[in-house]
Amino acid sequence: EYLHPKMAAPYKQDLPPKGGYQSFKFAKNLPKRGPSGFVIFIGGIATMGVGFFLLAKGNREKKVFRREQLEARLILLPLLQAERDREMLRNEKAFEEDEAKVAKLVKGYTPERVYHSGRWAPTAPVMKNS
Repeated sequence: EYLHPKMAAPYKQDLPPKGGYQSFKFAKNLPKRGPSGFVIFIGGIATMGVGFFLLAKGNREKKVFRREQLEARLILLPLLQAERDREMLRNEKAFEEDEAKVAKLVKGYTPERVYHSGRWAPTAPVMKNS
């Protein structure tokens, strides 16, 4: 027997008993819980498919809505342009009336257009103090 120098008792290896230990059941017999991996995979694919379908449907609806908005703007454009032209003519007439009032005070002054092209072009906006 081997005797360790610092130990009073001889060293002895701990071994299993002769014939081995008694057998016992160690397998887990838990009930199966939840869906299998295949079912989860198919469920994920189905969810993504429905999501992509709804996304495409929403994109189509958004495209139709934008098209309707564009058509509405194009329909209103002549009306808005006519309103702008009327406002511009009102401002131009007011400017000419103001210029005529000033022209009365200056001898020999006649109001006339600076550019004699014969082609109509909108003038710069005139601010009216009224």
